[in-house]
Amino acid sequence: MAELARLESECSFIGTEGSNPSFSASYTCKFLNNLGILIILQKRLIFNLWNMKKIVSSLAIIGMFTFGFSTVSFADEQNPANQNEVELQGAGDSASIEAISAESMPVEEAPAEVEEAKVEKEVGFTSTLKKKFIEGDPFWMGTVLIALIIGIALCIERIVYLNLSSINTKKFLAEVEAAIAKGDVEGAKEICRNTRGPVASIFYQGLSRTNEGLEAVEKTVVAYGGVQMGLLEKGISWISLFIALAPMLGFMGTVIGMIQAFEKIVEDGQVSPITVAGGIQVALLTTVFGLISAIILQIFYNYIISKIDGIVSEMENSSITLVDMLIKYKVAQR
Repeated sequence: MAELARLESECSFIGTEGSNPSFSASYTCKFLNNLGILIILQKRLIFNLWNMKKIVSSLAIIGMFTFGFSTVSFADEQNPANQNEVELQGAGDSASIEAISAESMPVEEAPAEVEEAKVEKEVGFTSTLKKKFIEGDPFWMGTVLIALIIGIALCIERIVYLNLSSINTKKFLAEVEAAIAKGDVEGAKEICRNTRGPVASIFYQGLSRTNEGLEAVEKTVVAYGGVQMGLLEKGISWISLFIALAPMLGFMGTVIGMIQAFEKIVEDGQVSPITVAGGIQVALLTTVFGLISAIILQIFYNYIISKIDGIVSEMENSSITLVDMLIKYKVAQR
């Protein structure tokens, strides 16, 4: 409207500019007036069309969303398989969430599960051992077991005795030499009396004969060394016996089991592979158990022998050192 008023004012200005207006001037004013009206109408039409376009687009988008949601809900209602899939997917998501949470949490139940597995394994091994023990004739398996138990008891007794017989020889020799250097034979004997083991016993017996001369000391040390060696080797022969006895009892059980298997074959009147195989399997179990027992006892026996050899070597070296100390400090004369 402002533009139309501006055009009318311009036209009136053109019409009043000259004293005698012409036809062309009036015609131009009217033309401009009409052109302005057309321009204004065109602008309003364009503005209205733009607003209509926005409204139509909004309605189309709303209609599409409404139609899409209604179609999906209708399809879900008509197809129950989709509902199951959705439920399964939800369950899978929950399971994955639980798995992730379980992984993120500190593993506290793992040690309990490991302990339960160990207990089951131990129970399985124990039950299998009992089953095999019964299958291998309890009488012969029992004799082998008794031999094993007695042999292990003897081995434990020897191991404890030998460990108590071992001392720090270097420290002991230094203390005895210090006392002998002062001429205190009684002090040296007191040290030997308060120290355990065969080395201290040999020293005590040797120092007790210092007033009889060096030769008497040497004889006493040698004689008492033999006594101490016998104490160290006490019970070793019994361990050797059970090492040999365990597999022998196993072999005897195997032979008797084979005899029983052949007797069963004779009673049946035919050679059945099942009967023969079963009898041989049961008979061989005693041999296996006897060999295992002998192996265990042999390991203990070798350890004990090596321990005795070490102590005997210390006894011999210490005896020589004692004689040298007596000669060096002139405690015992020849």
